[in-house]
Amino acid sequence: MTKQEVSIFWFRRDLRLDDNVALYHALHSKYPVIPLFIFDTDILNSLPKNDARVGFIHESLRKLNTKLNAIESSILIKKGTTTEVWKSLFEEFAVSEVFFNKDYEPYAIKRDLAITALAKENNALCFSFKDQVIFEELEISKADGLPYTIYTPYKNKWLEKYKSMAPLLEYDAESYFSNFHKSNFDFPTLQQIGFEESNIKVQLYNLTQISNYDETRDFPAIDSTSYLSPHLRFGTESIRKLVNWAVHKNDVFLSELIWREFFMQILFSFPKVVSHNFKSAYDGIQWRNNEEDFKRWCAGTTGYPMVDAGMRQLNATGYMHNRVRMVVASFLCKHLLINWQWGEAYFAEKLLDYDLSANVGNWQWAAGTGCDAAPYFRVFNPDIQLKKFDKNGIYIRKWIPEFDLGYAKPMVEHAFARDRAIATYKAGILR
Repeated sequence: MTKQEVSIFWFRRDLRLDDNVALYHALHSKYPVIPLFIFDTDILNSLPKNDARVGFIHESLRKLNTKLNAIESSILIKKGTTTEVWKSLFEEFAVSEVFFNKDYEPYAIKRDLAITALAKENNALCFSFKDQVIFEELEISKADGLPYTIYTPYKNKWLEKYKSMAPLLEYDAESYFSNFHKSNFDFPTLQQIGFEESNIKVQLYNLTQISNYDETRDFPAIDSTSYLSPHLRFGTESIRKLVNWAVHKNDVFLSELIWREFFMQILFSFPKVVSHNFKSAYDGIQWRNNEEDFKRWCAGTTGYPMVDAGMRQLNATGYMHNRVRMVVASFLCKHLLINWQWGEAYFAEKLLDYDLSANVGNWQWAAGTGCDAAPYFRVFNPDIQLKKFDKNGIYIRKWIPEFDLGYAKPMVEHAFARDRAIATYKAGILR
């Protein structure tokens, strides 16, 4: 029997049916569309079995599958290496076209090139689209075509280009849902994928406080952040809809979204930043990298309340307030002289909103080794940060219940640590 020709739409960082560019184009294909998600074992095998992010992906897919069931369709869920899964798909189905949205991380670029080549071997066409950003790769570049490495001129060019296009086109896929392949694929449980439920959950995002975001964002006790970042990371929310909305709400909040794209552009243009300093002049820094100090930082027992509260919040919830992230990162790199890569790896393990480009970019910013980074002699004083941004101790008491019982002494004195950090950086910077 001749197999029915189909198109496959491949879900990745775009776990939604509305305003999904590649899905919109797939549903305009002349073939019925099978929606696919692959639990990639090259990624999963390095994660703990109760990883909350895998649980969030699974739950998001379940919700999408329920919507598709209502129109007599379903998501095809596979587990394995992407290459082996796609080989089996080309054997199982008569795949004529493959659609997916672009991903700009080094692993993803290599993966997608391999699948595109495999599709060609199997006489299938591959179509990829920009979806998770407003501007990709070098769409925002200097007059000479080179990438920006300073944020402010990048932001100005970004805004100029956006305003010439606004409002951005949003893609109405729902009108074409009848073009989904009729199916009833089995939807596996989280346990069948090899994972278990986590006590940590991704929160629903809340945009009600965005209008005064610029006034409240630095105060962790107010908790005025949106909790949007995991939803952008996994694509349960459309960046186009968000930007079209945010541009009328708050300039500082919009700037945070532009920072996200700035770091994505840096990662795409300078993939070395994943494992090397953006500024190679900093390669000579002699980090202390004391393992016991690192353990105390991870556990939130440094004796600095702002640092400890942030780390305990991260360990318990998978979140950390943005102002506090800067304080704990500066403390690790400057006070303890531990390589930013150690902190970046720990955040990658814990953060629900972990995004490679932002994580690497922000850690190198804190360490002073990145593009447009804080200068090496800028060393946050955790106690002053506490007085400025949590003067009543509401945030720290939430995460350090023993605070009023006589809190532990700081593991290192600030003035000593600051002088040591500046001297170490000065000695290590290559001229």
